[in-house]
Amino acid sequence: MAWLIMEEEEVDGIPVNEFGRLEIDFDYGFDFTGIVTPPVSTDYDVTLYAKLGLYCYNFQKGTNLKFVRWEKYNTSTGTAYIDNYITLEAMDPSCNSVFSFQTVFSAAGCYNQDTYHVQDWRVLACRPTCGKSVNEYFDRHEAMDPFYTGKMPKWLSDDALAFDNKKYYVVQESDLHENDWLLVFMEMVFLQENPGVSSSDHKAIIRKTMDGVPEHMSLEIALVK
Repeated sequence: MAWLIMEEEEVDGIPVNEFGRLEIDFDYGFDFTGIVTPPVSTDYDVTLYAKLGLYCYNFQKGTNLKFVRWEKYNTSTGTAYIDNYITLEAMDPSCNSVFSFQTVFSAAGCYNQDTYHVQDWRVLACRPTCGKSVNEYFDRHEAMDPFYTGKMPKWLSDDALAFDNKKYYVVQESDLHENDWLLVFMEMVFLQENPGVSSSDHKAIIRKTMDGVPEHMSLEIALVK
């Protein structure tokens, strides 16, 4: 089980900054592993990354696309990030059509705050497969309210949660069945705590932010000890 406190912020769309814009070929092998196809030992991880890309698209477009399977991915690494370029199959349940979908999912670094270890995960592209360029620059400074770029909020006590039940909501099991993205968020907590292992009870704070660029989303996950 994962206990989550979530904080969300988003901004209106802004023009795409040309800095950091890159023409991406999802069929080009960036590192020594080249194009990776299933089955692989990281299948669980890649599936989660692909599902988060679909969640970002659904959230921004108001759609309800479902994950079918991932087909291939390749990876680009830098000094502070790992970008995964994933091609998958998605289904539109309104017409039962299955089509190719692509997302760029990035491990954008981590930091320590007080007793928290915080990982920043980002979606940098999410769309039906096409030839559009990808804007890899995520603007945390100019486009976002400073309140959401500072320290992560603190974990609340049980008394505090019970005192203001209009501001804080305890997720019910039925919510998890009706909103599969909540399960994906919980699985990301498990993955961050124990990579490759589905473990038991955890506490985590998740902050979801957007910089106004279409297809962009950040998830900061703070593990509470």
